[in-house]
Amino acid sequence: MQVFKEKEAARRWMFQQRCAVDAIGLVPTMGALHEGHLSLVRRSVRRCQATAASIFVNPTQFAPDEDLARYPRTLESDLEMLAGCGVDAVFVPDTEEMYSSGFSTYVQPPKVALRLEGKHRPDHFRGVTTVVAKLFHVLPCTHAFFGHKDYQQACVLEHMNRELDFGVDIEVCPTVRDADGLALSSRNRYLSGDQRSRALSLIRALRQAAERYQNGERSTAALERGMRAVLQAGGINRIDYATVVDADNLTSHSTVPEQPIALIAAHLGGTRLIDNLRLDTDSLATA
Repeated sequence: MQVFKEKEAARRWMFQQRCAVDAIGLVPTMGALHEGHLSLVRRSVRRCQATAASIFVNPTQFAPDEDLARYPRTLESDLEMLAGCGVDAVFVPDTEEMYSSGFSTYVQPPKVALRLEGKHRPDHFRGVTTVVAKLFHVLPCTHAFFGHKDYQQACVLEHMNRELDFGVDIEVCPTVRDADGLALSSRNRYLSGDQRSRALSLIRALRQAAERYQNGERSTAALERGMRAVLQAGGINRIDYATVVDADNLTSHSTVPEQPIALIAAHLGGTRLIDNLRLDTDSLATA
């Protein structure tokens, strides 16, 4: 496995691969890897003849009061895990390599970014679209793999990819969960034992919404009230949103849309967690 710190070296390697193989996958990450990330890597290795990953804690997607400084950085173990999964190359730039002095060019996120995370983290998706656009240029892949847990992010990147004609085949892979249902996240390591137990109220709230939907409930407000009640009873400190929206465009309607997805963002102490569940599939059996 090759490790590149400079953009030009990484780009040269990717162009060499593009000349040699039909499909080359990219798995962008911020490191602190867990089984959720590795599931994306394994999917790329199965799907593509070559796979690259990136590890970069992107400062432009963090607000000043967020956890950029303490975001977990575990590069050595990350590289070992990626090599074990069959990754061919990893791009590990520092901030100065990705954002030169005086950097001022950003990608305006699409409309689907405005609600939910866009409301609570106003500049977050501008940072996400900018860094992924840069990665698509530095690492010109044919396929890119993202996780369903960051559902709105995946929607934003799919829209950006389509509307700006990157031509990348984006695949959104299923959320990976612990045996008790907690969605895997690099930020889970912030949680104390008690907080981790309380964090399970997210999946309980989502499963309750799915069960009520599958039993015939079609009032968006009723499903949202039910989710909030479960979260509050479970000891969640603060709820940014617990909502049911259209899975395609993330718009909200008084009656549950035909393709409904429930999304939650909530705080436990200083840790912010997100999770989601499609309500119109066999989510109770798989989540």
